[in-house]
Amino acid sequence: MELLPRRPAWPLTCLVLLSLRAWPGADAQAGQGFELRQPEKEMSVIAGETLTLTCTVTEGGPIGPVRWLKGWGSGNETIYDQKEHSSHRGMRAVNGSNTDFTILIRDVRPEDAGTYYCVKFRKTHTGDELYRHGEGTVVSVRARPSNPTVSGPSHRAEPGKTASFTCKTGGFFPSDIRVKWFKDRAPIQAQPIRITPGPSNFTYNMSSTVTVTLQKDDIRSELTCEVQHATLTAPLNRSYHLSQILRVPPSVLVAQFPDPVGLNKTVNFTCDVQGFYPGSVTVTWLENGTEMNTGSPPRPTETPEGFFELRSTVAVQAVQEKNGSVFSCRVVHEGRDPISGRATLRVAALDQKESNSPNTNGSSLFIYVAVGVVCTVLALLVVAILFLIRAKQSKGKSSPSARLHEPEKSSGTTTQESDPNNLTYADLNFTKEKKNIQRIIEVSQQSEYACIQSSQAPASNDNLTYADLDMVHLSKAPRRPAPCPEETTSEYASVQIQQQ
Repeated sequence: MELLPRRPAWPLTCLVLLSLRAWPGADAQAGQGFELRQPEKEMSVIAGETLTLTCTVTEGGPIGPVRWLKGWGSGNETIYDQKEHSSHRGMRAVNGSNTDFTILIRDVRPEDAGTYYCVKFRKTHTGDELYRHGEGTVVSVRARPSNPTVSGPSHRAEPGKTASFTCKTGGFFPSDIRVKWFKDRAPIQAQPIRITPGPSNFTYNMSSTVTVTLQKDDIRSELTCEVQHATLTAPLNRSYHLSQILRVPPSVLVAQFPDPVGLNKTVNFTCDVQGFYPGSVTVTWLENGTEMNTGSPPRPTETPEGFFELRSTVAVQAVQEKNGSVFSCRVVHEGRDPISGRATLRVAALDQKESNSPNTNGSSLFIYVAVGVVCTVLALLVVAILFLIRAKQSKGKSSPSARLHEPEKSSGTTTQESDPNNLTYADLNFTKEKKNIQRIIEVSQQSEYACIQSSQAPASNDNLTYADLDMVHLSKAPRRPAPCPEETTSEYASVQIQQQ
């Protein structure tokens, strides 16, 4: 049997040696006197800053490039290559040096976190093979949280309602983060924060929610979300003005005229729309439910408290056809249900118009004044007359008096009632001299006559002679002359009374 030639075993030995050199430390004994130093074991950098990775070598090493690798094994990534230094993120800190291979990585990102190795390769006929490498530098990238954002409800809410607000931030590392809420600098309690992984698995996101009961005076209030993180030298803040979601409905008041309005008079109805926010409002006038053309409405004005107010006016002529008409002010605020105020026009009748007119009122006032003056004068005259009568009566109480009383009518006298000359006659004579009183009575069938003379009156001319006559039926006969002649010192009185 022919024996096959025996092959040498050195190719297998070379393969084993090459495979051993592919692992860290496999060529530790080769190249005595050559050293590679990578001093930093751990480093921490903030995202956005520049990362500096230090690596130095000694002279006398084998020919071959120096590279920086992120990670080890099949999943490594070349960060810097001495032969292709411009095609990677790492850049030499000292260009042209054969011993300093420190590199810079600018604008570090969270995904740049990992372990970095400085590696010396040796050039062979089959290519570059690993010659020396450092122990590795573990790099952690701390990422600042992004500027927080605060969002509120999508619709406005009225006072007394609750509203939720959310503060969000992301892209930070490590995950430890703190959030505080304030309302007008006063701290308020929020719900527990939620932390979730970011899209690159090297960062985190945060969400925090707070619930607030809205008040009417929150027009000027604001919420503040404060974020604190290890990468920040000062907290990050974001404020939210509650006026962005607050809605305060208006109050509507239409002035009502208390009295009827004069005919054909122009009346201005006013509609006061007060205390609303925001300032977007629509005002419409209606007469008995029919919209009126009032032109462009006035613009709202802002109050010092931050609310808005508006006054709308419509002019109406008070004709009789509009008596009892209802004028309504319809207000639509922020697209909500309308709010209305109304007033009724009362037109005075024609006579009421005349009586309420300025000329008529002036004439009536003049008449009232004139009547009052006349009545006052008459009252004063009556008082003066009564005073004089009282004074005269008090002075004439001592004067003689005569009273005639008619006897009761007899049945025999009823036959003379048709006589036209049937008169009752009395003749009184009072002398001014003091003498005895004489009374002469003449009796006849048809008449009775009485003559009375009194004593002389007192010296005073104001002393009156008083006669009190009760007029009665004396006789039914024609009047006769007085039997007693009239003296110069006497006073004569004659009284005739027509028979009823």
